Amino acid sequence: MNRGLEFLHLVRFSHTLFALPWAGTGVLLALPSSPSLLTLLLVLACMVLARTAAMCFNRLVDRHLDASNPRTAGRASVTGRISPGFLVLAVGACSVGFVASSFGINTSCGWLSPVALLVVLGYSLTKRWTLLCHWVLGAGLGLAPVGAFLALRGAFDEGTLAVVFIGMAVMFWTAGFDILYALADMAHDRSEKLHSIPAHLGVQGALRVARWSHAAMVLLLGAAILAGGFGIAFILGVVLAAVLLIHEHRLLAGGDLSRLETAFFKVNVGLGFVMFAATAVERWMTWPA
Repeated sequence: MNRGLEFLHLVRFSHTLFALPWAGTGVLLALPSSPSLLTLLLVLACMVLARTAAMCFNRLVDRHLDASNPRTAGRASVTGRISPGFLVLAVGACSVGFVASSFGINTSCGWLSPVALLVVLGYSLTKRWTLLCHWVLGAGLGLAPVGAFLALRGAFDEGTLAVVFIGMAVMFWTAGFDILYALADMAHDRSEKLHSIPAHLGVQGALRVARWSHAAMVLLLGAAILAGGFGIAFILGVVLAAVLLIHEHRLLAGGDLSRLETAFFKVNVGLGFVMFAATAVERWMTWPA
């Protein structure tokens, strides 16, 4: 495999699709400010750089754990096709690029960028000591709409509460599907004494916690509706998101993991873009004449 393609596969670059629609939602909620093309490109760069830094850090610090897991033992970071030294350089370069891009947007984003890095990089260590690791991962993804909103507005203002509720909804949504995905590694996590919900509660317990987390997402989106005064388009988007979450859990009913990849990737990527589209229609319908 081409080294560049191998690197993109290692950091699961395609999973950027989880964060992209939520960052776009934050941009839409920040309108009617008039962002420059440069600002929009810097927002995109921040999202990609922060995620890539986090994934490289994860592959770096988890090499020995990945080596003992049959699902991940073939990763390039384990076999040596991508060296630890390269991963260290990638983490450093992406982190510096993220902070520089944040300052390029505005000083508020710049000064807050190390905090965002602490969250997205720190996730990889939290599973060693707390069950809250799933929600720490969620907090990192939940920063996408909030950060994009701040990038365009330059400060938190009257629209802040709604976007914060959306960011919190993303946190619980991400935690829920991360718990579901962790079902595949339940035996390995137990053997390595890692703190995941499935390792502690088993399949049925993990499914219940994931359902509660996704129910919290829908409630928080409802709070965003009230805080932002959103209308029918956004409301329908939330209803459709709830339907997709129900479908996701039906796919895994009874602990059947054969459709885990479909539930994890296709349903959740689709949900993000549903909410982005609903926000876009909402903004179009309420745009001043």
